[in-house]
Amino acid sequence: MKDLLESLENCNEISELKPVLHALCTRFGSVSRLDVLTASQAGRRQALCFLRMQSAEEEETLVRELGIGRFGGALVLVVDLLPRKGGVPAVLRSVTAPVLQPQRKAA
Repeated sequence: MKDLLESLENCNEISELKPVLHALCTRFGSVSRLDVLTASQAGRRQALCFLRMQSAEEEETLVRELGIGRFGGALVLVVDLLPRKGGVPAVLRSVTAPVLQPQRKAA
C-alpha cells in the first residue's frame, strides 16, 4: 500500500495534492471531509491533511492499510511538498498523537 502513498510525493501545491489524496481515500470508502493546510518550518513546506470518512469502519480500514494516524478525532497525514522550483522528492509520514481530553475537577 506504500505505492498508493507514493502518488502524493509529486505534488508541490495544495491544488494538486487535494484531488490526488481524495482519489486515494475513495478506494476505501466515501470521504465526508478533507481539509488541507500548509505550514512552513525550517524552509520546508508541508501539507497537513485532515480527513474524515463516512463511517468509522472506513476510517479504521484507512488507518490499517495506509498507516495514517489520528489527531482530535480526524485522520491526519503530513506530506512534505516539493519545493516550488522542483527538487528532492517529498517524504510522507503519518502523525499519531494522543487525543487530549479536558481535565475535570473533582467536586
